[in-house]
Amino acid sequence: MAYTIAICDDEQVELHYLTKLVNQWASINKHVAITESFASAEAFLFRYAENKGYDILLLDIEMGAMNGVELAKEIRRANESMQIVFITGFPDYIAQGYEVTALHYLMKPVSEAKLFAVLDKACKQLNKSERAILLDIGGECVRISVNAILCVEAFAHSVAITTTAGQYVAKQSISEIQSLLGEGFIRCHRSYLVGLKYIKRMGKTDIILDNDAAIPLSRRLYHEANQAFIRFYKVE
Repeated sequence: MAYTIAICDDEQVELHYLTKLVNQWASINKHVAITESFASAEAFLFRYAENKGYDILLLDIEMGAMNGVELAKEIRRANESMQIVFITGFPDYIAQGYEVTALHYLMKPVSEAKLFAVLDKACKQLNKSERAILLDIGGECVRISVNAILCVEAFAHSVAITTTAGQYVAKQSISEIQSLLGEGFIRCHRSYLVGLKYIKRMGKTDIILDNDAAIPLSRRLYHEANQAFIRFYKVE
């Protein structure tokens, strides 16, 4: 399985240490861990505005202007599926974790065994609660499973979202949808997004999906799309 894991801590030594442990855990369990490090809550929020596809967040509580609890509350406004793990040197904040449904607290210094156990638990939770997006479809709020999306096509001021259950049309830009979907999708053309898990084969000018639909692949985006496709299925 592939998991996107963000690590947010204002201490560089801690960021390097946690990243190393996460990669060890992934290697042992035959997972693919895509890790990103952030030195402040504000830095994570800036990136999160562009990409909401994070599965797990290892979050220090005691940081600068915005602390970890405040960041978690901001995330929980629209995202209930991200697994948030607080990391702290003080036990005083534990009660606040219930407000943001934190998965667990880890006390510094973080032990390898405890972090591995929490990451295992996070994966189980993610598998139980499939990630979804909410869109306004014809005046109704519709929940669409991210794992069911084959491709997205932009036209006029709307997008057509093709899923395993059918097609939906929403009045949003393709860039907005790309931000919501996050990892697991590639922009292969200015008007198309495709789900990596549904690609059957990739040629020089088009992508064939599992449903045999042919999606155009622009020359400018070929290399990036091809590398993303290879990385998605590569076993470390």
